[in-house]
Amino acid sequence: MDDHQQLVADMGKRARAAFAALSTATDKQKAQALTAAASLLRECQPAILAANAEDMEKGRANGLSDAMLDRLMIDEERLDAIASAVEQVGALPDPVGAVIDRNERPNGLMMERVRVPLGVIGIIYESRPNVTADAAALGLRSGNAVILRGGSEAIESNRAIHKAMVAGIISVGLPEDAIQLVPTTDRAAVGAMLKASGLIDIIIPRGGKSLVARVQEEARVPVLAHLDGICHTYIGRAADQDKAVAIAVNAKMRRTGVCGAMETLLIDQDYPAPGPLLRALLDAGCEVRGDDAIMELDPRTVSAEADDWDTEYLAPIVSVRMVGGVEEALAHIAEHGSHHTDAVVTEDEAVANAFIQRADSAIVMWNASSQFADGGEFGLGAEIGISTGRLHARGPVALEGLTTYKWIVRGTGQVRP
Repeated sequence: MDDHQQLVADMGKRARAAFAALSTATDKQKAQALTAAASLLRECQPAILAANAEDMEKGRANGLSDAMLDRLMIDEERLDAIASAVEQVGALPDPVGAVIDRNERPNGLMMERVRVPLGVIGIIYESRPNVTADAAALGLRSGNAVILRGGSEAIESNRAIHKAMVAGIISVGLPEDAIQLVPTTDRAAVGAMLKASGLIDIIIPRGGKSLVARVQEEARVPVLAHLDGICHTYIGRAADQDKAVAIAVNAKMRRTGVCGAMETLLIDQDYPAPGPLLRALLDAGCEVRGDDAIMELDPRTVSAEADDWDTEYLAPIVSVRMVGGVEEALAHIAEHGSHHTDAVVTEDEAVANAFIQRADSAIVMWNASSQFADGGEFGLGAEIGISTGRLHARGPVALEGLTTYKWIVRGTGQVRP
């Protein structure tokens, strides 16, 4: 066993012991721990912002893209939002022990399906220091122990946030090993986590396509993930023009580096005002890569290449195509989408319902910006990621997504004939 395998094995054993201790923690204790952690995040603001400034300086020196730097950056407003998200998770109902369903059998046996934690969760992520707090809060609230492995570009920020979170949970008597941060930035530690079967129960990656692909390829434990956020917005022929402009610009430009950002805009060929829609995007500073029909509408557009339809830009760039109705829009999404978030803008309820029913996405929206693809906006307090798979959890993964269930059978002496 090499040094990294030994490190992860030791962390896994401590996490397993912490998980056992959390099983006896009360709902009140877990809520109080997160309230204390949020308070300490605010108290430690100078240290956290200083640590982040160090990461940002290194990131610029190492040539990180603007999108990556935006994900990495913490200011006073963002830190307050991080602390607020921790508080919100603490205020949510505890999912552990909730009865999903129950039924009494003819023989008198009472069957219950009850939520229980997943166990030890390994979270591997890049350049988003807020994930350190979100994952720690969601893991603790749902009774799980977490092992966090953040990217090297955010190491100082992650350490400062982790220190505050741990101080909060130990202040109410919960085990510090319930939230562990891998101390090394060596990528070999990621490989050790992926092979830690029996120590880590599930891996959740949050990061770029290469990271997620590596995790899915190498993992020997279950993985909950999505590869891409190639999100579409379809402007139907009956779309309200003001809504169409506001939604398209917000979906692309509010924050271009998030996975819920629109990457492809599909415009119905019978929509009466495509020109103003394109102008609004261009005037907002977005590069528009279009098909031939789109390029005829504004000389500032550029030609889309074949791979544009399959690209998650995470930048102020959008690919735009004219389509012949909802059927063609759905066919394009089926061929090029990533099953993340897709939206329809229309006042025609029949078209909207057709889109909602047939778009095979974890999140489908009607007359709303895809930037709402966020656990906090769903009332979940925070999220640990967006799952585009079909098993266990789909869409924003929050407290319920970090639980499984067990069957409890209560009898009065029944034996099976």
